[in-house]
Amino acid sequence: MSDEVLLDGDLLRRRLVDDGPYAALDVVAVTGSTNSDLSEAAARSAADRTVLIAEEQSAGRGRLQRQWLSPRGSGLFVSVLLRPGVPPSAVAWMPLIAGVALAETVERTSGVPAGLKWPNDLLLGSGEEWLKGAGILSEAVAGPDGIAIVLGMGVNLAQRRDQLPTGAGGLPATSLAAEGAEVDRAEFAIALLDALAEVEGRWRDAGGDVVATGLLTRYRRLCRTLGQRVRVELGEEDLIGEAVDVDDSGRLVVRADTGRTTAVSAGDVVHVRRS
Repeated sequence: MSDEVLLDGDLLRRRLVDDGPYAALDVVAVTGSTNSDLSEAAARSAADRTVLIAEEQSAGRGRLQRQWLSPRGSGLFVSVLLRPGVPPSAVAWMPLIAGVALAETVERTSGVPAGLKWPNDLLLGSGEEWLKGAGILSEAVAGPDGIAIVLGMGVNLAQRRDQLPTGAGGLPATSLAAEGAEVDRAEFAIALLDALAEVEGRWRDAGGDVVATGLLTRYRRLCRTLGQRVRVELGEEDLIGEAVDVDDSGRLVVRADTGRTTAVSAGDVVHVRRS
């Protein structure tokens, strides 16, 4: 991993703004959090499909305000401001469809098997060896132009195995390099943002309909939580059972040992190894 090779902002703008679907793109050397920066920009009426990439984040974060380590040159730390105009009930799908774009991009560009842990983690590897390779954070931001979505993705690309932290919930972290794949960070960023534009554009054009667009089917194919025994931490109590589906509202459907099924819209999910 090199800390000296920085992303070429001019190249990314030529490919993704001048000849692509995005309105604006900036690359900064370091910031606290790209999501926080774009949330502030959204309140100042920043344009739909504005992209911010940081080489390093000093206060990167994931769901539940967990810290996301973002050392310089090690990965892709990117946020996108979106104004999709979909019904509020569809907004919960944003991290899931971003996961589709991310997992499909990883498989296409690196050949590393990829999957998704509901609702917002990228898994790399296979079988019992799935490890966390990326996190996704989607936040709704109110501003003078209505509700915007700030979507952040932190992808581990170049860390060696001994440079990786332990993932939240006991899930070990990995990177594409640790899985034996080397990718050009700029080309990976272009591929990922193009893929995101494809799935998000399809979704917004259909008014947030994930069934008609085929995005629900694509997500189910990639979701490694399905078929797993899980523990969903809901605060005062845990829901334990088998994850049997993701419904058209983006909820995880869990069948408890009693046979009762519950659709969960939010919660911390732990894959439980079968004894």
